[in-house]
Amino acid sequence: MRVLISGAGIAGPALAFWLHRAGADVTVVERAPEPRPGGHAVDVRGVARGVIEKMGAREAIRTKQIDDRGFALVDARGRRMAALPADMFGGEGIVAEIEIARGDLARILYDATANTVTYRFGDRIVDIGEEVTFAGGRKDRFDVVVGADGVRSGVRKIAFGPHADYVRPLGGYASYFTVQDPGDLDNWSAMFNAPGGRAVLVRPEAGGTAKASLSFRTKEVYDRLTRDEQIRLLTERFTGVGWRVPTLLAQLPAAKDLYFDEVSQVRVDKWARGRVVLVGDAGYCGSPLGGMGTSMSLVGAYVLAGEMSGSKSPEQAFAAYQEQMADYVAEGTQLPPGGIAMSAPNGRLAIRARALSMSMMNHWPMKQMLAKQFGKAEAITLRDYPGLAQDDEPVQHDSRALDLHPYRVRTAGGPGA
Repeated sequence: MRVLISGAGIAGPALAFWLHRAGADVTVVERAPEPRPGGHAVDVRGVARGVIEKMGAREAIRTKQIDDRGFALVDARGRRMAALPADMFGGEGIVAEIEIARGDLARILYDATANTVTYRFGDRIVDIGEEVTFAGGRKDRFDVVVGADGVRSGVRKIAFGPHADYVRPLGGYASYFTVQDPGDLDNWSAMFNAPGGRAVLVRPEAGGTAKASLSFRTKEVYDRLTRDEQIRLLTERFTGVGWRVPTLLAQLPAAKDLYFDEVSQVRVDKWARGRVVLVGDAGYCGSPLGGMGTSMSLVGAYVLAGEMSGSKSPEQAFAAYQEQMADYVAEGTQLPPGGIAMSAPNGRLAIRARALSMSMMNHWPMKQMLAKQFGKAEAITLRDYPGLAQDDEPVQHDSRALDLHPYRVRTAGGPGA
């Protein structure tokens, strides 16, 4: 079985890990020239923690884990208006038990597969027919093609249709970049809200740095801004905002890892079309507001590989993958109450109301309501797939071995055939 995965972030290498264990010949193509370092903090929640335990990656993650002890909402003077420690809700609250820089987690997954999986950096898929065509001009044949390439998935665009059909804007933009550790975070994340739907977040990191986020609500659409245009827009939007913002803006031009994008959801009714299947943000993403992207990517990769390892055909495997994941994804892509309006209130009264609401999160009935919201990370029971067992584990051989080569002939007309 030859499988091509587009995307070397979280979902791609995780899927490659499991498919290799199932005996597949796996290639991962990534348009970046090398594994992307840095990035904002991501969390591993609920059943996804069981996935990383099965992968044997828990200790490697522990060595890179961010010591983030809670989330505080502050006023312009930095005084706490509300605070939620990380151990609330069993480590499944706003700050999770496992917090790690996205680049660090991606690197751990890459290192776990680098010796067993073929990686092609600096390239991308441009066509999917009987053969897959790459931007560099190379053509090759694969039995299955997987889009694990994020919200604006190139694979999804080729095989399913334009981004506008699947990406739902939520009315705002977010940026992330590295700054110097201000020295007084005390291992807590701190957020400040300013009128006009502007939100400023500073999160702790290791090694003398912190991660800053500048987000704002808007009905305008900014398409393909250059880095200089992004910096200019953020500076215009946040000039005059108090708290730590002047210091953050002063460091913005020198940031080497500036990320700027629309806050969006991804909804795809069916995650497979022909021999092409989507996993992670390419197929289901609740936006940063949902807080489950990394966990859904890890769980989705495990379930997809498990179903592929024991099904008679890709159609059967993909259908079972969709069925197993449907309720979990439906829960994971739900926005928290109030959505972006709650995260970035427009007026001073709304800002005060948000602080009051957050201060009540540790009290009934708000605590009970939020426990249900954060409990969505457990909304799936993982199966044990014999085809994903380690060599030293007892494996029950399944007679429904996956035979993909006849399928490849039947789909010679393209991904939708």
